[in-house]
Amino acid sequence: QVQLVESGGGLVQAGGSLRLSCAASGRAFSRYTMGWFRQAPGKERDFVAAISWSGGATYHADSVKGRFTISRDNAKNTVYLQMNSLKPEDTAVYYCAADERTNRLAVRRDEYDYWGQGTQVTVSS
Repeated sequence: QVQLVESGGGLVQAGGSLRLSCAASGRAFSRYTMGWFRQAPGKERDFVAAISWSGGATYHADSVKGRFTISRDNAKNTVYLQMNSLKPEDTAVYYCAADERTNRLAVRRDEYDYWGQGTQVTVSS
């Protein structure tokens, strides 16, 4: 079992930046692929980015490519999402997730085994 706690959300103006953090506790964090998803009101939870267990491989959704960057620090059991050039349509609850099964850059919700409680990001126009 692993516990995930997100932080770093908040209110920011369009064009601004935020960095989300996800702290993991429990079993070996460095074994897991990690991902970020987001869910806007009335919409499904969508994939944002994923990173391999070593940090050597990443994948970002087209909607955030070039603006968001996922990274991790296995020594600190933490995964990050740096968000730049934020847009109002980025407003959502952001969730981090851990995948202990697939050993690849998973993009589907059902490929992830553990989820955090989410952190709200609001981008004003």
